[in-house]
Amino acid sequence: MTYSQTITDARAAIGSFGQNWDGIQPESAARMRLQNRFRTGLDIARYTAKIMRADMAAYDADTAKYTQSLGCWHGFIGQQKMIAIKKHFGTTKGRYLYLSGWMVAALRSEFGPLPDQSMHEKTSVPALIEELYTFLRQADARELGGLFRELDAAKAAGDAVNTHRLLHKIDDYQTHIVPIVADIDAGFGNAEATYLLAKKFIEAGACCIQIENQVSDEKQCGHQDGKVTVPHEDFLAKIRAVRYAFLELGVDDGVIVARTDSLGAGLTKQIAVTHTPGDIGDQYNSFLDCDEVDPANVGHGDVLISRDGKLMRPKRLASNLFQFRPGTGEDRVVLDCINSLQNGADLLWIETEKPHIGQIAGMVNRIRAVVPHAKLVYNNSPSFNWTLNFRQQVYDAWAAEGHNMANYDRSRLMSVDYDTTDLGIEADLRIRTFQRDSAREAGIFHHLITLPTYHTAALSTDNLAKGYFGEAGMLAYVEGVQRREIREGLACVRHQNMAGSDVGDDHKEYFAGDAALKAGGAHNTMNQFAA
Repeated sequence: MTYSQTITDARAAIGSFGQNWDGIQPESAARMRLQNRFRTGLDIARYTAKIMRADMAAYDADTAKYTQSLGCWHGFIGQQKMIAIKKHFGTTKGRYLYLSGWMVAALRSEFGPLPDQSMHEKTSVPALIEELYTFLRQADARELGGLFRELDAAKAAGDAVNTHRLLHKIDDYQTHIVPIVADIDAGFGNAEATYLLAKKFIEAGACCIQIENQVSDEKQCGHQDGKVTVPHEDFLAKIRAVRYAFLELGVDDGVIVARTDSLGAGLTKQIAVTHTPGDIGDQYNSFLDCDEVDPANVGHGDVLISRDGKLMRPKRLASNLFQFRPGTGEDRVVLDCINSLQNGADLLWIETEKPHIGQIAGMVNRIRAVVPHAKLVYNNSPSFNWTLNFRQQVYDAWAAEGHNMANYDRSRLMSVDYDTTDLGIEADLRIRTFQRDSAREAGIFHHLITLPTYHTAALSTDNLAKGYFGEAGMLAYVEGVQRREIREGLACVRHQNMAGSDVGDDHKEYFAGDAALKAGGAHNTMNQFAA
């Protein structure tokens, strides 16, 4: 809706009831409406679901149109990310937010820092979704408020050209509101618990929910050992629960990401129920590591299954978990993915142990033989040693091609000595193009880094602490932070404005007119950063 139409609508609303509302200005009300175009989390979920569906269709037509996100653990971090994207690229198109269960556990739990094992409060996740969107909506209000101030100045100066330009800019304003891919872990309980929590996610604004096939009470980070998966029917019940939550709340095009941890999970808590040979339960059980048993030698308490007419004893650990046959991970991943896509999931997540395009593509090609438009959300994980992995990949490829590798020691490839070598440069080139190449070759629609801002916060804090508490003193902050903010054009250097002081001043003027006591006067020290 245009700025002028919004003013017209506000004038009509005021005119309907406000015979005595002389102090209420239609233009002020219109500005407030435009600054808060999303009234609820459901408004956001419906809006962003359409964005994400359009992006998925665009990727199907052209793999160069993949999407990206970074994990954010606080509303301010998400806000600054989207402000930076708009500043550097002029658009938020194809850029999302990722909400990592790992970072919620490590940074947002009332218990204090926790490992990624679903021990944090389940409601802390939708609370973070709501917080992220609160900060993004505030970014809209702040930026539009600045445009309104410019518009007032242009009108006061009689500058018709600039007035027209600003009105056009307001009408074409692009919001900071973007899709969030939100991690619901393994659902925090049974299917009913998953459904109830999914509704909280969606009501907070999530259009995309990622759920994994680990057991809730044994859930582990995807890059740690000890992962335990569940039979397909158990996982499908949770996928259905999430889909019903979307449908109940009217977000019919909500997106479900089905994550499989089977590549690194060697254990299952249950033997699947099977009714007929070859059904999904039978296929799941076919991967169990079993020993054939003579009926005469069945031991006390043994758990037995029949397979191809033979009596088999699945290998059971002291933990009462059952073991899969070694080397079956990729086959189980392919079965998981096909089954999930055929039963309600929209996108896949394959948790791998390394960023290897060939490995990912090998699995995706097998999946696409059954489901042609299968596509992935992929974790460009900080748990990977990207430098070492890609130097090893280049080393192995060059050695296989017959290159002379005498100048390289594969066991030392992480060394700084290799940073400027041909091998180090080639590895960095492959890292730089990894997202583009894997989007084209391995079906990756969405690239994310789960917890980058956890690491950036630690690194920047370390750098500041090292200088400020050392010889540099105050210069560490001025040179390393503030001067860079000014010269690189970070709006956050005017932190009072970023926190909403100018928006608050606008409201004071709307409410009290000339009697408003505003913070942004001549003596506000933020004016030192106006240039």
